[in-house]
Amino acid sequence: MTALSELNDDIVRSMSVGAVFSDFGGKVNSLDFHRTADLLVTSSDDDSVRFYDTTSAKLVKTTYHKKHGADRICFTHHPSSVVCSSKHNLDNSGEFLRYLSMYDNRCLRYFKGHKERVVSLSMSPVNDSFMSGSLDHSVRIWDLRVNACQGILHLRGRPTVAYDQQGLVFAVAMEGGAIKLFDSRSYDKGPFDTFLVGGDTAEVCDIKFSNDGRSMLLTTTNNNVYLLDAYNGEKKGGFSMDSSQNATIEATFTPDGQYVCSGSGDGNIHVWNINNEPTKVACLDSYIGVPTCLKWAPRRVMFAAASSVLTFWIPNDAKPGLESGGLNSEV
Repeated sequence: MTALSELNDDIVRSMSVGAVFSDFGGKVNSLDFHRTADLLVTSSDDDSVRFYDTTSAKLVKTTYHKKHGADRICFTHHPSSVVCSSKHNLDNSGEFLRYLSMYDNRCLRYFKGHKERVVSLSMSPVNDSFMSGSLDHSVRIWDLRVNACQGILHLRGRPTVAYDQQGLVFAVAMEGGAIKLFDSRSYDKGPFDTFLVGGDTAEVCDIKFSNDGRSMLLTTTNNNVYLLDAYNGEKKGGFSMDSSQNATIEATFTPDGQYVCSGSGDGNIHVWNINNEPTKVACLDSYIGVPTCLKWAPRRVMFAAASSVLTFWIPNDAKPGLESGGLNSEV
C-alpha cells in the first residue's frame, strides 16, 4: 500500500474509485473517519447510521433511527461510539444530540439544550469534550460523561466549529466571515484572536485544521473554499467552486497537509498542491454527481466522497484491494 509519506502529484492524480456503496435511501449528510481505527461512519437522510471497515471496504453495520433521524455525526474516541445530531421530533423532546453505542445499538446519553437543529459537530482529539453549533446561534461545549452542557457561546448567525488537531484551540465561524479562536482550556475568557475573511460574507458551513496546525480550511454556503494561515488569519488561497442547487460542498486536507481536495457543483473533485502557492494538480470526475461530503482518511492514502452514493478512492495502482480484495464490488 502507498504510504502517506510518498504522497505526490502523480499519486493524487491517479486516485480513482475503489469501492461503491449505493444502497442509501437518501443523501449522505455527514461522514467521519475514526482517528486511530480503520473505520468510517456515515449518517444519511434515510435515518441510517452505517459503519464501514476501510481496509476491506466492507459495510460492517447499519442502524436506523426513525424517531430522531441522523444528521451530523462524529466518532468519539471509542471505535464503536458516535455522537449524532437529530432532525426529527425536536420540538417535542429537545433531544438534539445523542451519544450512541453502535456495538449494541443503544443510546448512552441524550444532550438537551439547543433550540434549533445542530449544523456542526467537533470532537476533541484529546479528551471527552465535544462541541456543537446550532441554528439557534449558539455553540455548546459538552462532556460525554455528563448530560448537562459544560459551556455556551452566543453568536451572530449560523456557527460552525472545529478543534485543532492538538485539542488546544478551537475555532468558531460566525456571521460576516468572522473566525474566532479560543483556548479550549479557558474559552470562558473569550476569543484570543479573530480573523475576518474579507470580501465574503456567506456563512461558513465547514472548518478544518491541518494536522500540523498551520492552516485552516473554510468552506462557505456559496461554495467558496478558503485556505488560511491558522496563526495570523492570512488568506493563502481561495477557490470558487461551481454552485449546485440545494447542495453545499466539503473540502479536506490530506494528512500530510500538502494538498487540499474539494467537491464542486460541476460534479468533479478538485485537488491543489498547497506547499507554496496553491497549484491545481487534479480534477477528478466524482461519478456520483455533486459530492457534498468529502474527507481524507487520517492514516491512509484514501478518501471518501458521498452524495446519495458513497465512494472510497485509492491510488490506481492499489487496486483491486486496499489490503485484501473486494473493493470493486457494488453494495
